[in-house]
Amino acid sequence: MRSQLAQSPGLPRSAEGDPVFPEPWTAEAFAMTVHLHEKGVFSWSEWAEALSAEVHKPGRAEDGSDYFDCWVEALSGLLVIKGVTDADAIFGLQKSWQRAAEATPHGAPIALANDPLSRPI
Repeated sequence: MRSQLAQSPGLPRSAEGDPVFPEPWTAEAFAMTVHLHEKGVFSWSEWAEALSAEVHKPGRAEDGSDYFDCWVEALSGLLVIKGVTDADAIFGLQKSWQRAAEATPHGAPIALANDPLSRPI
């Protein structure tokens, strides 16, 4: 049985109708969203409303090329609204991943541990 999220309007699809992803991170964002929805963190209607709001914000790409940026923004917003995390924590992780990406040698997988400011847990 397919998740309702797999039926999202505007989701890029293969000729067979399966979701396709332009980058690995987009597939991960999709999977994380499906998992959180299935665990009851947010309802289908809440997700659809949040994604729609992001997609229709002024300044969004008319060709849909920023669809997964909208996806991540919608997911982040829902996580904050639902009290799962706060905006500062999301921003901190975003900055940490950026530093990790900049510190990772070309061709090597980016790992959060590559953030030069990260502290061992």
